[in-house]
Amino acid sequence: MLEERIVHLKRDIVSFASLVEKMIESSVDGLVKKNRSILKEVVDVMEPRANNCEIDIDEQCITLIARFQPKARELRTILMIMQINKDIERMGDHAVNIAESALFLIERPQVKPLIDTPRMAQISINMLKDSITSFVDENPALAQSVFERDNDVDNLGEQILRELITFMTSDPTTIERSLHILRIARELERIADLSTNMCEDTIFIVQGRVIKHHKENDPS
Repeated sequence: MLEERIVHLKRDIVSFASLVEKMIESSVDGLVKKNRSILKEVVDVMEPRANNCEIDIDEQCITLIARFQPKARELRTILMIMQINKDIERMGDHAVNIAESALFLIERPQVKPLIDTPRMAQISINMLKDSITSFVDENPALAQSVFERDNDVDNLGEQILRELITFMTSDPTTIERSLHILRIARELERIADLSTNMCEDTIFIVQGRVIKHHKENDPS
């Protein structure tokens, strides 16, 4: 019975992650297409759904612990699901922050072509997908591959920063818009960091190894 409930929990986590993946994708897609309705859907429709998912999964975990008093691996798995649940919810918050900055930007002239931001978003989304898959399939090799992609996200973020510094220095009227673009890049970096956190937990569950990623955990 407990094993079946854990399988059900894993399915719910996959569903929750899929929703948040869509939130991230839509927030950047709305920015690129300058589509206000897409961005408003992230903020007004998807976020409440994400909050409800987080609450439901958390309550299921607490109920399982209270009812079955699991031990060893099953207890660690449930506790890990609770942590992943929190991390996914935080990713949803970051997606909302992206959408809010996008709503500001689409009403104003473009500072520069949006090339690196969509690339950052796609890498971050794939990292999230693979971090969830690595947990469900207990695949430490896939989890390790997520770590390696984190540097790609960081490098793109640094490239965006360098370019925007040039724009802001030469034309102070671009500063406010540039800061919103930098905010979006930072939110995508945080999403990638949270994916690496989940992979650390997966490797611990499967192999018993404690891995501290080179980046500090997101303090938000």
